Amino acid sequence: MSRSHRLWKPVKKAMTWLFFIAVIVLLVIYARKVDWSEVLDTIVNYNRTAVLASVALVIVSYLTYGVYDLIGRASCGHKLEKRQVMLVSFICYAFNLTLSTWVGGVAMRYRLYSRLGLSSSTITRIFTLSIATNWLGYVLVSGIVFSADMVKIPAGWFIGSGTLRAIGIGLLLFVVIYLLLCAFSRRRRWSIRGHRLALPSLRMALVQFTVSSANWLVMGAIIWLLLMQKVDFPQVLGVLLISSIAGVIIHIPAGIGVLEAVFLALLRGEPVGHGTIIAALLAYRLLYFIAPLLLALVLYLWLESRAKSLKAKNQAA
Repeated sequence: MSRSHRLWKPVKKAMTWLFFIAVIVLLVIYARKVDWSEVLDTIVNYNRTAVLASVALVIVSYLTYGVYDLIGRASCGHKLEKRQVMLVSFICYAFNLTLSTWVGGVAMRYRLYSRLGLSSSTITRIFTLSIATNWLGYVLVSGIVFSADMVKIPAGWFIGSGTLRAIGIGLLLFVVIYLLLCAFSRRRRWSIRGHRLALPSLRMALVQFTVSSANWLVMGAIIWLLLMQKVDFPQVLGVLLISSIAGVIIHIPAGIGVLEAVFLALLRGEPVGHGTIIAALLAYRLLYFIAPLLLALVLYLWLESRAKSLKAKNQAA
């Protein structure tokens, strides 16, 4: 064993513990921002059918996130078992959605995939493809919803209906141009500041649009069910899309406060009270963010304990 390797081993171990402690700290900070008594009271008094249907859709959504990484597997050609990919994807997206992209999308994905035997370049491609897949679906769904004027904007809001419609048309134009490039462009690869970008095939692009669009529709359906279907689904979906991009711009983990503020503002005038909206969003946070995060934490610890043997198995295969 070389001297540098002997020195790196304790450093690596210390970094692992620091990373784990940082995750725990972030969890505590997030937990302190949630009114747990209100969450409990909301769930206890909810319609069971709506809750069970929402739970089923949460499972569907996280399985769809797994498909994002399976798309990366097909594109990169790595040989990790599909169930390992789905497991890593679930853990990463549960941390990503709640604690930020840097924790779940980047740090956690690099940590787990490298422990299972993938190279940094392959992990980078998987991460890039998953991000692209997610936002391609967003662009398509938002383009349709906004351009079709499905979202009712209250008077005096900083973005009017005309502006939102124009944004929607622009997003649809982007979708058309992107698909045309995927189908007919002769140049398939670019290098920007040392990062290599590859244009997918038309078939791959259509798969990305389809899978991600379905996931955004599922997310909208969860909140729609928790609002007891008192607001039209296109309106709920449109507000979710606006709040999602607002959360990215403001860059608050899990969009704490942003989601609630946008929903309260844009559902003003709908036949649903503020209390119902807040209750629905608290239930959404519990089902879509908190519960998966707690499960992901347990699975993360299990995967860390098995990573060495799984890596040896993957290398042997």
